Amino acid sequence: MHIESPRKTVSKNKKEVFEFLSNVKNFERLMPENTSKFEVLDEGTFIFALKGMPEITLKKKEEIPHEKIVFGAAEGKLDFTLTADIQELTESSTEVTLHFNGEFNAMMAMMIKSPITNFIGTLSENLSKV
Repeated sequence: MHIESPRKTVSKNKKEVFEFLSNVKNFERLMPENTSKFEVLDEGTFIFALKGMPEITLKKKEEIPHEKIVFGAAEGKLDFTLTADIQELTESSTEVTLHFNGEFNAMMAMMIKSPITNFIGTLSENLSKV
C-alpha cells in the first residue's frame, strides 16, 4: 500500500526543513490533535498513539542530507516506512511530500487506509505551518 500526502510548501530552506524533521522531538508539533501519547525514546526513535489506535514506534532508518528522511516501524508487527522527500523551491521555500509504504493483507489495508491517509495529511499540513 502506498499513500502520498499532498505536496506542501514550507517557508524555510531545505537544510532547515531537513534538520527540523531529523529531530524526532519536533514530530510532537506535527501530530494531530487526537494524539494520546508522544514520547521520544532516543535520538532517532519516538512512540506515539492516536486515540483509539495502538501505539506506533517509529525509528529513523535512512537520511540523505537535505533531501530525504526515512522512518520505519521499530517493531516487527507491521512493516512500513514513512518517507519525507524534501525539494528546494527557492532559497527560502521548500516543498515536502510524505510517502507511506507498507505491506499489509487486504483486510488490514482496508482498515488502516483512511486513518493513515488522514494522519499523513495532518503531518503534512502541520509541517507547512512550522
